[in-house]
Amino acid sequence: MKIVSLFAGCGGLDLGLVQAGHDIIWANDSDEDAISTYNRNFGDHGVLSPIEEIQSKTIPDCEVVIGGFPCQGFSQANLLRFEEDERNRLYLEFLRVIRDKKPLYFLAENVRGILSLAGGKAIEKIEKDFSDAGYRVKKQLFNVADFGVPQSRRRVIIAGTRKDLNQSCDYLYPTPTHSDPKKNDGSLKNWVTIGDALKDIPEPEDKHNLLNHICSQYKVTNRNFTGHRTTNPDKPSPTILARGNGKGGVCAIQHPNNHRRMSIREQALIQTFPLDFEFDGKMNSCYRQVGNAVPVLFARHLGEMLKLSYKCKEAA
Repeated sequence: MKIVSLFAGCGGLDLGLVQAGHDIIWANDSDEDAISTYNRNFGDHGVLSPIEEIQSKTIPDCEVVIGGFPCQGFSQANLLRFEEDERNRLYLEFLRVIRDKKPLYFLAENVRGILSLAGGKAIEKIEKDFSDAGYRVKKQLFNVADFGVPQSRRRVIIAGTRKDLNQSCDYLYPTPTHSDPKKNDGSLKNWVTIGDALKDIPEPEDKHNLLNHICSQYKVTNRNFTGHRTTNPDKPSPTILARGNGKGGVCAIQHPNNHRRMSIREQALIQTFPLDFEFDGKMNSCYRQVGNAVPVLFARHLGEMLKLSYKCKEAA
């Protein structure tokens, strides 16, 4: 299927969909380093521009629109003045592209907190907006560890199917392939641990030919605070973080041996990027790009389900 990617970042979601057999024909992001990374690894269809400066008519027609939009402006107090809140700008731009391009499907990724914002009223508004735009809408919370990603990362996927398609063609969510070993009845594989995922990766100072295998020297403190907790090598990694604006502030997760921070390459592996995927920019920018990405393997599962939905349309 031909896909347009909004707020593509470095392209984790896009790469998974490409691996599932789809064609990303156009993408945008406002971050220069992210688009440089994107075009280095995908080609030259990544556009460096804020989406609000791009007219819908310049975006190619497509069958699917994907992207993740910020949700900081979704509050109980702001729902009545929703469109006046600058923080909702990117969501409204995503909605604008959906309305104008009318793809068969859309997939929107977001943090799990979107389900409880404004006491649940925010997600109700989002679903109504997309329904009014002509789509049957569903939402589901996932832990990507349930799909073979060596990381505990919970994200919401909002999926839309255009209403003129038969309901039998509605987008179907993927089902887990892995499970917490404490709860696994043997029907699924056990979660992949961070220790297993990184067991063959040499130290950054050792001889190697790995791309982006440099790490933050930020002190390991082992405090019970996000980004400072001890990493358990026998569990999936904690959520890879993307705090910071590229000028500092990114706090890399501790290596499973807890002697240093993970390198950019190691965190990219935890996000299931392949070893030959290269990131552009300074160290903190690369960390941020990795942390903002959708894990590639999880995205591939989403893409496989898109293919099943499209086969339904072809058979109709």
